Amino acid sequence: MANSAPADLADIRLLVVDLDGTVVGASNQISPRVKQAVQAAQAQGVAVAIATGRMYQSARRFHADLGSRLPLMTYQGALIKDPADDTLHRHWHLPKHYTQQLLDFYEQPSVREAVSVHFYIDDQLYVREITAETEAYAARSSIEPIAVGDLRTLLDADVTKILAQSSNVPLIDDLLVTLRQRYLPTELYLTKSVDIFLEATHPAVNKGNAVRHLAEAMLGLNASQVMAIGDNFNDFEMLQYAGVGVAMGNAPEGVQAIADWVAPSVEADGAAIAIEKFILAKS
Repeated sequence: MANSAPADLADIRLLVVDLDGTVVGASNQISPRVKQAVQAAQAQGVAVAIATGRMYQSARRFHADLGSRLPLMTYQGALIKDPADDTLHRHWHLPKHYTQQLLDFYEQPSVREAVSVHFYIDDQLYVREITAETEAYAARSSIEPIAVGDLRTLLDADVTKILAQSSNVPLIDDLLVTLRQRYLPTELYLTKSVDIFLEATHPAVNKGNAVRHLAEAMLGLNASQVMAIGDNFNDFEMLQYAGVGVAMGNAPEGVQAIADWVAPSVEADGAAIAIEKFILAKS
């Protein structure tokens, strides 16, 4: 972990922020200070984008709140779409045989009763049944889950992401270890966005690849001109790619360790402080 800005810090032209745990805290809103910092960065000509594990429909209000004019990177970058005109730039779904294998894995008797399995199809959430955990997730995400009873009826669909949710954090960690032993990174991208969520997507999906595509293919920038801010393991590749990678103070140690700088926590408006330090202080 570095405690100061890189000595050869280039001018930042693209700022990418994660949502939950980064600019969205317990209130499920973006604070005035963070919005003010983002707007000040935009006034200096810095483009602002969001990269999140959230669904597209769940992330759109934050995209509007920040005044972003760039495509929205959702589902860890599996779905990149522009809210301005609904142009779809990328959608990578899980290979169907892996969807079936993951459902088989989560329906083992030792696992089934402990986890809630989420299928994301066409930006809709499908679950076996509506549980208290599902209701809490849906309320924070501002979405309506669809209970289907048997998720096997959806195996022919293009599934963007599969998420296993459980309040049993050691179980989620064990499941992640087991799946990483079974699947190579070239087969599945497996990550945690919060400690109770285990997420699986197409192997080419991660926020680092999504941000690289946005920066280089769409905006003609290079990594040194990108600043990214995140708080969890699903931000890992994005922070590694960016010329300035900032981890939040509430991030796990493994994420903080690869960051160029560690900001205060989300509840202390750490993202705003990072923007002020690396972008606004240069004005």
